[in-house]
Amino acid sequence: MKTTIFGILQRTGRSFMLPIALLPVAGLLLGFGASFTNQTTIDSYGIQSLLGDGTVLHTLLTVMKSAGSVVFANLPLIFAIGVALGMAKKEKEVAAISGAIGFLIMHSTISAMLDIHGLLAPGALPDGALGMTLGINSLQMGVFGGVIAGLGVAALHNRYYRIELPTTFAFFGGTRFIPIISAIVFTGVGILMFFIWPAVQNAILHLGDLVNNAGYAGTFIYGFTERALIPFGLHHVFAMPFLQTGLGGTQLINGVAVSGATNIFFAELASPDTQQFSVEATRFMAGKFPFFLFGIPGAALAIYHTARPEKRKLVLGLLLSATLTAVLTGITEPIEFSFLFAAPLLYGIHCVLAGISFMLCHIFNVGVGQTFSGSLIDFVLFGVMQGNAKTHWINAILIGIPLFPVYYFSFRFCINRFNFKTPGREDDTDETKLYTRKDLDARKQNSGESEKSQSRDDVSALIISGLGGADNISDLDCCATRLRITVLDESLVDDSLLKSSGAKGVVRKGKGVQVIYGPYVTLIKSSLEDCLGGTA
Repeated sequence: MKTTIFGILQRTGRSFMLPIALLPVAGLLLGFGASFTNQTTIDSYGIQSLLGDGTVLHTLLTVMKSAGSVVFANLPLIFAIGVALGMAKKEKEVAAISGAIGFLIMHSTISAMLDIHGLLAPGALPDGALGMTLGINSLQMGVFGGVIAGLGVAALHNRYYRIELPTTFAFFGGTRFIPIISAIVFTGVGILMFFIWPAVQNAILHLGDLVNNAGYAGTFIYGFTERALIPFGLHHVFAMPFLQTGLGGTQLINGVAVSGATNIFFAELASPDTQQFSVEATRFMAGKFPFFLFGIPGAALAIYHTARPEKRKLVLGLLLSATLTAVLTGITEPIEFSFLFAAPLLYGIHCVLAGISFMLCHIFNVGVGQTFSGSLIDFVLFGVMQGNAKTHWINAILIGIPLFPVYYFSFRFCINRFNFKTPGREDDTDETKLYTRKDLDARKQNSGESEKSQSRDDVSALIISGLGGADNISDLDCCATRLRITVLDESLVDDSLLKSSGAKGVVRKGKGVQVIYGPYVTLIKSSLEDCLGGTA
């Protein structure tokens, strides 16, 4: 049972990556547009002639603001499509359109049920219970509605996309059956949600109140748990409800009830009336900036200084690349996995310090939001450029500065005290460093093979072999940095073969296998799919 739950959760977390990957671009559009069309900002910097109403730049920035806003306004539909696409094993495009159909029909059915029972009238339901979804006045389900539709459609799709109907109805068989069955099923789901969701809505809001009432301790627990789930690839599953639903709070902004920490922040960003960003919303985001921008570089420096002298030059290149990736893009897995598998204790310290970072940002009213991650770009755009009066971004710097030596000295002490085999300290016969393609070539040279770099097909063949053969692979996909595979027989998986393909690490939980490569994992996945298709 645990294996099944893990497999479902890791695939669900993976399916969130497509819509989540859209948020940085939408956030940049909205961020630049809202920042430089805000009259207060224009007046403060005396740039009325450059950015004032009627200028070319003002027109362009207004368009950017609108383009970014529409993404955040329609995230539920985007998640319905993205989750259905990500969870589908084959014929993904059919699952995507069926996800949209299921989502629309579910909300239309809910709206009809509300109308029949006279609940669309003003005051019939509590404030915030209703919301407009693509012009449909329905229950405010937020991203949860999209996830429900996406998961339901994906389950129908994976079961029926090869269905054979009697000759008379054969035209409607196969993939054509999926939007049909989705429409029928989600009419029923809509009726069911009419009765269930109000109770769920109240439970979510009460749970959000419980987290909020826990105050600073609740913020620490959130930050600690979010980091602790990174190795299992389940951090998106944990964080998304806080960022996108009433679990992260609900606020009335310009007369509109907005739920979810991310949605509250960007609604405030778009509002010209915002004097200070809500810390109760940004406490689920702001805590990343101090340890992303200061803590992780401190850890990297400790790993470098504790490396063997003859290996420091190599380690410097690896750590510099991984650290810059973390700081500039917010993708921290390359540096985190460099010490996770060699020294889990260090990762435990990292999780505790991350929780403290979140808590301190809450205590000192840091109101900096984010889109995809706590990168330097997000910090400048949504913190510095918004002004210290609105975000208290300087406090994030003041929290981050002492985090650097705390990370550095705690990591350095533990590495030396317990002789952890972090990058650059490994034995010559037992490498535990960050792997690159050059490392893979070196392995082949040492074993007497060709000095030419291994081709993608060779890497794919090695991965397939490490997974127990093509027949043992039930499901294959990837997220930002790792392959996510479901296998039929986990005993056939060979970790050493997978690591020899250039993987930084392998995470296994029953039939769920995650092989970590880094940002170029999509190229590996594409080559792997081609190879698997060729063997089919």
